[in-house]
Amino acid sequence: MCKVNLTNVAFLILIGMLFWSSSFEVCSARQGKHWSQTKASFRRQMAARQKGGSSATFNVLDYGAKGDGRTDDTKAFEAAWAAACKLEASTVMVPLGSVFLVGPISFSGPNCQPKIVFQLDGKIIAPTSSSAWGSGLLQWIEFTKLEGIIIRGKGTIDGQGSVWWNDSPTFDPTAEDSTTNGMISAELKGKMPSTRPTALRFYGSNGVTVTGITIQNSPQTHLKFDACTSVQVSDFRASSPGNSLNTDGIHLQNSQDVVISSTTLACGDDCVSIQTGSSNVYIHNVNCGPGHGISIGGLGRDNSKACVSNITVRDVTMQNTLTGVRIKTWQGGSGAVQQVMFSNIQVSEVETPIVIDQFYCDKSSCKNQSSSVAVSGINYANIRGTYTVKPVHFACSDSLPCSGVSLSTIELKSVQENHRLDGPFCWETYGELKTATEPPIDCLETGKPSKAGTQSNFESC
Repeated sequence: MCKVNLTNVAFLILIGMLFWSSSFEVCSARQGKHWSQTKASFRRQMAARQKGGSSATFNVLDYGAKGDGRTDDTKAFEAAWAAACKLEASTVMVPLGSVFLVGPISFSGPNCQPKIVFQLDGKIIAPTSSSAWGSGLLQWIEFTKLEGIIIRGKGTIDGQGSVWWNDSPTFDPTAEDSTTNGMISAELKGKMPSTRPTALRFYGSNGVTVTGITIQNSPQTHLKFDACTSVQVSDFRASSPGNSLNTDGIHLQNSQDVVISSTTLACGDDCVSIQTGSSNVYIHNVNCGPGHGISIGGLGRDNSKACVSNITVRDVTMQNTLTGVRIKTWQGGSGAVQQVMFSNIQVSEVETPIVIDQFYCDKSSCKNQSSSVAVSGINYANIRGTYTVKPVHFACSDSLPCSGVSLSTIELKSVQENHRLDGPFCWETYGELKTATEPPIDCLETGKPSKAGTQSNFESC
């Protein structure tokens, strides 16, 4: 009797399991529509998890980007950033093999989590239609108020700057990148604004890293750091023609603790421009040219105060540039440039390799003024190569001469050995020749200037 009862119980359990399975299939079928609507989102979340860690990757293609070089992908980039912003050490992925047309965009903190990575392996191009820029913008791509932001990869940011440089909506169809030439021609409408944007700008951020990427054909400056600290730039490339006006390679302003290394800069203005508020800057293993060299300044424009200190530039090669290493200040300014070292600089066919110019003026004429940004503690060591105009140009203020200028192992030869070029020029420049120089820089005044007033400038910084 007991055996029969167990058999019946087993039979009832089997019937129950079959009924439950059938009900589950019906339920799943009813919910199929809902699942199809959410599975794309689910895949994004699952794909976001990287092996062995909790960091997440947000591919712009998963947020609607087409990557065809024609469709405006700005909103997709914004959406991917908004998602990544919520997670520490997340990654925004711009994948290889696609060209993304992106308009003016700001990847903003300060509410984002730290250590976000912007992985650039594809190509981002700027719009060439005047309507995309309104009356003019100061930057195209901007990262603001972020902590530990990293931009890395082997990709390219292309500002398509030809339409700006020429101040015309025409574009040369014989340009190198034929993939996007047709897109550019189709988009051109009207004259571009007079205000030209920087291609990539970082503002108010700490712990910034830029490595591996290329920025080319920027309408103006390629890469700018403003009010940033702890900046690392390496394996970076800026590329624009030598006649593209105002296209600085890297621009530093109000930024501290900056290292720029293993970088190639070809542009139409300063390869590196170091502006007011910059200190503790170390630049090494950089190739510069074409361009205007590596410059501190112009400082003190419109009677402003400028402070720059503790700058080291070493192990740099320059070819076919306007200047080599240069300090330039406007008349009428205040403040100081101090503690600067230029060493191991190799120049080839550079117009003027060594320059201090306290009468800098980029207009047809400038008003003579007695006040100036003080320049002191400037050291030049092991600077060699060829020049095409003048080896050294030191033009310092009558009222505030340059002081503490030292030179050692300077070997600069005219590129035209049989044609006499200008020799070194010095005006109100005081310092020391630590070794013999070629050519002899006999114009340098020894000792310290007798004129007073220098100390107050340094103290104001």
